[in-house]
Order: sequence, then C-alpha cells, then structure tokens
Amino acid sequence: MEKEWSAMTKEEKRDKRMKDYIEGTDIKFRDAKAEKLYHERVNRMVKVARCEKPDRVPVSIPAGHYPAYYAGYNFKTVMYDADKLKASWRKFMNDFYEDMDSFMGPAFVFSGRVMDICDFKNYSWPGHGLGDNVNTHQYVEAQYMKESEYGQFMKDPSDFAFRVLTPRTMGAAEGLKYFPPLTSFMATPLVMVYPFARKEIRESFQKLINAGEAMEQWQQELAESSKESMEAGFPAGRGGMGIAPFDVIGDFLRGTQGVAIDMFRRPQQLLECIDMVYDIIVPRAIQQINEIGGWSMGFPLHRGDDAFMSRAQFEKFYWPSLKKYIDALINEGIEVSLFAEGKYNERLDYIGDFPKGWVSWAFDQTDMANAKKAIGDKCHISGNVPSSVIITGTPEQVKDNCKRLLETCAPGGGYTLAGGAAATDVKNPRNLKVFMEAAIEYGTY
Repeated sequence: MEKEWSAMTKEEKRDKRMKDYIEGTDIKFRDAKAEKLYHERVNRMVKVARCEKPDRVPVSIPAGHYPAYYAGYNFKTVMYDADKLKASWRKFMNDFYEDMDSFMGPAFVFSGRVMDICDFKNYSWPGHGLGDNVNTHQYVEAQYMKESEYGQFMKDPSDFAFRVLTPRTMGAAEGLKYFPPLTSFMATPLVMVYPFARKEIRESFQKLINAGEAMEQWQQELAESSKESMEAGFPAGRGGMGIAPFDVIGDFLRGTQGVAIDMFRRPQQLLECIDMVYDIIVPRAIQQINEIGGWSMGFPLHRGDDAFMSRAQFEKFYWPSLKKYIDALINEGIEVSLFAEGKYNERLDYIGDFPKGWVSWAFDQTDMANAKKAIGDKCHISGNVPSSVIITGTPEQVKDNCKRLLETCAPGGGYTLAGGAAATDVKNPRNLKVFMEAAIEYGTY
C-alpha cells in the first residue's frame, strides 16, 4: 500500500516528484545516443544538486537569447515568428549538442503578438519602447501602487490587483477600472451581467480574450520546442517561478524608490504587507507545482543584494520571509534554485542555512571562493564567468576564467560551471564551446 503523502518524509516526496524526470519516462528519444546522454546528464545534475561528486562538473552555457542571433535573426524577429524561434533554438541545440549539459529553450521569449494586444505599460520590447535591434525586453519600473494605497491593497488584494493595478499596467485592461468591486458579486440576479453593459469593459475583456488565444498558440509552439530538446537528450526541469515576498512589493507595486523609502517611513506596514503577500503566494505556488507534477522552484532575486539594502535591512525585511518560503517548499519535497543577482558577499552567512542538497545558488558577482567556503558543503553553487569576458574576450580568456573557477569550486562536488549572467551579445561562438573543454580538462573527478 502506497504511503500517504502527509506521512512521507521530504526526501520521499522529492523522490516521488522526480521519478519520471530521472527515468526519462514517456520521452521518445530521437536516437540511442540521445537516450544515453539524457541519463548521463540527469545523473550528473541530480548528484551535483545534492552536493555530491558526479563524473565531472556539469556545464551550463549562458547563451540567453543568443540562439536567435547565431541563426541570423534578432530578438524582435523570434518574438513574432514562432517558426524562426524554433529553428533558431534547434540550430543552436544541434551545433552545441555536446558542449552543454543543460539546454535552456525559448520559454522566456515572450510572444510579441500577445505583448502588442495587451499593450503593457510596465514592459518595453523591441519595436515597442525599445529599438528593433535590442536583444531583450525590459521591465519599466514605477510606483504602480501609491504609498497611500497600502491599506486598500491589504484590505482586498484581489480586488486591488484586478480593478486598480491591472488597468494601470496594461492598456488593454483599462476598462477594468470601471468594473464594480468583486465582493459585490453575491449571486444577485444579473449582477455579473450589468458591468458588461459598459462598452469599455466589453472592449477590455475582448482584448484579453484575443491575447489569451494568442498565448495559447504561443505556448503550443514553446511546448513543441521543449519536447524536441528532451527527445534530443536534454533534461527539462519541471516547476515554477517564485518571487521573494519583498520583491513582489519592490518589483511590481512600489518600485525601487518607493520600497526603499517605505523601509524608513513605514517599516511596520511594509512588514505586514510582506507577511500578507507570503500567505497568498506560497500555498498557491505549491498548488501549482502539484498540479503540473513538478519538483522545483526557481527564484530570480532582485532586491536582496549587498548594494540595494544594508545587512540590517536584509535581516529585517528580505531574508525572513524568503527563508520561510524556501523551507515551506523543501518540506513539500520541492528543490529550490535561486539566482542571486548582484553581489551576495555580505549574505553568505545566512543563505546556507538549509538541509544539504536542497537549495542551489547561481551567483552573478559574488566571490566564488568565499561562497564555496561558506555554503558549498550544504548548497549547490554555480557561476560565475563574467559576461563581459564571454562577450568581448578571447576563447583563451574565457577558458582561463573557467579554469580558475573549477580549481576553486569543483573540489568535493556540488558545483556547476556557468556564466554570471546571460551573454546574448557574444561575438565568438567558440567562447561558449570552451566551457565544456575546461570542464572535461579541469573538472573531471
């Protein structure tokens, strides 16, 4: 008789979640070589994530949106043309087939058509606020929630998000500001119909329906690309994207300036809001991972680095809710990966306080020798060949950086060779190929 979920240990939950991923269940590999490489890569990545020694250090190439340029296109083109998007990532995958252990498909390339229909105010993208040749989309920071609106947001966050925040950040949803409070829908006859007597509301909903149809089509194209990479022998993680509770407020509501001021002017209200956000997003995140049969959660950390806030502020505002979030995921058998953007040199004595082999840290500018010493016995670490070297340097310079990192971080296992950040502008494709050469030469156990 199968053990009840609630009676399982976190390790048993993780094993159950990851079973199909490790075994490659239901993947129709394109050939015997792909199947062999898949199992080698999975075994390597599972071991390193659990702070063990695999056969060699895994390699994660920091390609970003480079596949589009490698194939002769640009980022704008692949945002609007799914066939060229898939062809670009397919070409890169095949040409770098044995030069990487993991392959990041185009999942983070947003659909230009969806973006156009939605008319986002909080994003710019090529041809819409950015030049046609810009190689990424850009978040437009602003105080989308005013300082005086904390109370309104905390009283009814769903209503505030639907009727206030969304119309401010999405042109297509401007009509939602005329929608009545969601709490007014209490089964009164026709109550759900009356708002749609207003033209602006009908127009907004129609635009959102059009965007949803375009999104469905785009997701089908992305799924096709993901399936192709798995059949070629590249393991694909399955999970969700998490946001630190403080970052929810700092990124999407108050902006950098606003949340920085709030830490001084209204610290108690900010802390209460962080707790409320935690209570909302954490159960929802676990539910979503359960629904897709996932086993991991990734976090890009935007506001916790040394430059943004002091150590005392990190202790008070940032780390407690994030630590609690990570612990909640681990207890459900979910592995956690965090990208520490910026420098975390002053955070290293905090961020390793987890059971061994459950948390991975990808570092951007953090001192890797100190990171290895401080948390390398408990947490998997990766990084951080500088993007500047990958983009403008020679293959010899890139390989030399890789060598130094391998000599520092590879001993004992638990390390993945990777870039500090994406290197979409790389001038010489060979700068990416030398990662694997270095791993084989200097990172074999």
